[in-house]
Amino acid sequence: MSLLAALDPDQRRVAEHLRGPLCVLAGAGTGKTRAITYRIAHGVKSGVYHPTSVLAVTFTARAAGEMRARLRELGVAGVQARTFHAAALRQLSYFWPQAAGGPLPKVEEKTLGLVAEAAGRLGIETDRALLFDLNAEIKWAKVQMISPDDYQRRALGAGRAAIADLDHRTIGSLMSAYEDAKAERGVIDFEDILLILVGLMVEKPDVVREIRRQYRHFVVDEYQDVSPLQQRLLELWMGERDDLCVVGDVSQTIYSFAGASPTFLTSFTDKFPGAEKIQLVRDYRSTPQVVDIANRLLRTASGRLPAGAVKLEAQRPSSVPVQFHHADDDAAEADAIAKQITELTDLGVPLSEIAILYRTNAQSQAFETALNAADIGYQVRGGERFFSRPEIRRALVMLRGAMNTTDEDMPQAVRGVLSNLGWANAAPEQAGALRERWDALNALVTLADDLHASRGANLADFVAELHDRASNQHAPTVEGVTLASIHSSKGLEWDAVFLAGLSEGLMPISMAKTPEAIEEEKRLLYVGVTRAREHLRLSYSSSRSGSRSSRSVSRFLTGIWPAEEGREKLRQRRATKDKIDPLAELDDDAQVLFERLRQWRADIAEETSKPAFTILHDATLVAIAQSQPKNLRQLALLRGIGATKLDRYGGDILALIDGE
Repeated sequence: MSLLAALDPDQRRVAEHLRGPLCVLAGAGTGKTRAITYRIAHGVKSGVYHPTSVLAVTFTARAAGEMRARLRELGVAGVQARTFHAAALRQLSYFWPQAAGGPLPKVEEKTLGLVAEAAGRLGIETDRALLFDLNAEIKWAKVQMISPDDYQRRALGAGRAAIADLDHRTIGSLMSAYEDAKAERGVIDFEDILLILVGLMVEKPDVVREIRRQYRHFVVDEYQDVSPLQQRLLELWMGERDDLCVVGDVSQTIYSFAGASPTFLTSFTDKFPGAEKIQLVRDYRSTPQVVDIANRLLRTASGRLPAGAVKLEAQRPSSVPVQFHHADDDAAEADAIAKQITELTDLGVPLSEIAILYRTNAQSQAFETALNAADIGYQVRGGERFFSRPEIRRALVMLRGAMNTTDEDMPQAVRGVLSNLGWANAAPEQAGALRERWDALNALVTLADDLHASRGANLADFVAELHDRASNQHAPTVEGVTLASIHSSKGLEWDAVFLAGLSEGLMPISMAKTPEAIEEEKRLLYVGVTRAREHLRLSYSSSRSGSRSSRSVSRFLTGIWPAEEGREKLRQRRATKDKIDPLAELDDDAQVLFERLRQWRADIAEETSKPAFTILHDATLVAIAQSQPKNLRQLALLRGIGATKLDRYGGDILALIDGE
C-alpha cells in the first residue's frame, strides 16, 4: 500500500510537494501534523531528503516528541524534530566551546529571582504579581530583539502600556539591571539561547557554513506563533535557500502578548513569490455540531471570516448537540460539570478523554473541589510534571536495570517491574495519592502495550522512548479528567470538552482593552472549542461563590447562546436523547457486524491483557457498524480512530466489515 494512500487530496498535495517554498494554511483538526509528517517520510523514502538534513521545528516539546514518534512509526529515523529553543540549544552547546572557550553558561529556568534582584538594585518595591508582569515584559522585549537602551522608544512605538506605576524609562533600566544580575551569576535565560546563537551566526561565518551544510530542508509548524527573534534565526539557518514548508492557522494566533506575530505567515508569499499555498479545511477531529460553533465564532460583524482564516468542513458523522449551561455561581457551575462528567463516563467516555478548560489558572480550584467531592480523578495541566513524580523516576531506574536481566516480552517485563512500585491489574478503589500513583504507573503500562503492538518494541526500545519523552516532557496519557487553561490546551484534543467561565470579564478577560486584544480573546475561545471531538459543553455562572456581583454571558456567544425561553426545551431534548440506546439505531446486519467487532476486540484484549475499552470504545464500534467504511480514509473519519489505531487495527477492521 502506498505510503500516502491514507491522506486526503489536500494532505497528499502537501506530502508530495518536496522542493521549494510551501505555505500550508491548516484549520484546527485538519490533520496538519499528519500531512507534514508524511511529507518528511515521503521525502526520505523517495530519496529526495537525507533524514539528517531535515530540521522540523515546532512550539512545544510535546508536539516535537509526537512528530518524532510518528516518524519512527513510519520507519524514518534521524530527522531532527525539536522546538526552536531545543534546536538552538543543541547547536549552541556544540559551537560555544570552540567559539568562546569553556562550557556554555547554565540556562536559568526560573528568572523571577533575577527580576526581583534587578528591581531591588533600583529600589523598586515589588510583589509576586508585579514580578510576573515585569518578567513577561523583559521576555517580550528580548524576542522583539529590543535592547535595554532602545526599550523606551520601541515600547512607546508599539503602544505597550506602562506596568503598575513604572514608566518605560524605568523598565529599560530594569532590563539593564537584569542583564547585569545574570552576568554576575554566570547564567543565561531561554531567550538568550536564541539571541546568542543569532549573534554567533552573524559573527562567525564558519558556524553558519557548518549549520547550513547540515540542514537543507526546513519545516516550521505553528508558524503563526513565531516571534521576530525566531524568524531571524530561521532566516540565518536557511540563508538564500528556499526549501521551507511553513504550517499555520491565523485563527489560532493566541500568543501576540508574548511577541508572536502572524505577519510572517500572512506575508509568506510576499517573501517567496513562487511559493505554493495549500489550504487544509477538512476537519477530521470534531463533529459537525462542534465545527458549526467554531465557524460561527470566527465570523466578523459582516458575517465573513477574518483575512487568512479557513472555514472548517466537518468530515465526521453528525452526533450530539452542543450543550449550554448557566449556573447561579462558580460552585454550582463546577458541581454541574462534575455531574455531567459522571454521566459521560456512564456512556463509556474515559476520564482521560474529558477536559475542563478555563481562561485563568485561578479558576481551577472550584473544579478540583467539585471533582474531589464526586470522587472523580483528575490531573491539572501545568502542575507537577509527570516525569518528576518520584514513582516515575524510580520506574525509569528499575526498567533500565531490568533490560539485561529479563527474557520476558516487553509488556510483561514492564508489568513485573512496576508491580514492585505499587501497580496492579486493578486500580485501587479509593481516590487520593494512592490512586494518583497507580494512574501514573498504569500510563507506563499502556504506553508499553501501545509501543509493542505498533512497533514491536523491546524493553530497550521502551526505555529509550521514556528517556526521549522525559527530556521533552512528553508525558503519556494518564487516566483522569484534565484541568487546563485554554492557552495550555493548544495542540491537544479530547472526546469531551467543558469550556467553563464564559462570562464577560473572563472571556474576554477584563485586561483585554484594545480591539486587537479582544480579537485575540475570541481566537482563544475558538482554540478551546476546537479541542472537542464530540461532546462540547459551554457554561458560565452569574456570580462568584458568595458574591452578589452579576455576570453576563460572553459577547462572543451572542447569537450562539440559546435564548432563555428555549432552554427548557433544549434540556428536554437532551434528556430524551440520553435515553436512546445507540444499538437500537442499527439494522440487523449492522448489529451482527457490531457483535463480530466486539468479539474481535475481546480477543485482542485477552491477548494483550488490556481492558477492552482501551482498544476501541463501544461508541466507536457502533460507528463502524453503522457506517461500514470501505477504506482506511473513511475509517479514519470515525470517532476514536486515531493514526496509531488506524495503523494497528485498520486492516483487521476492514477485513471484518468484508466478512473475512
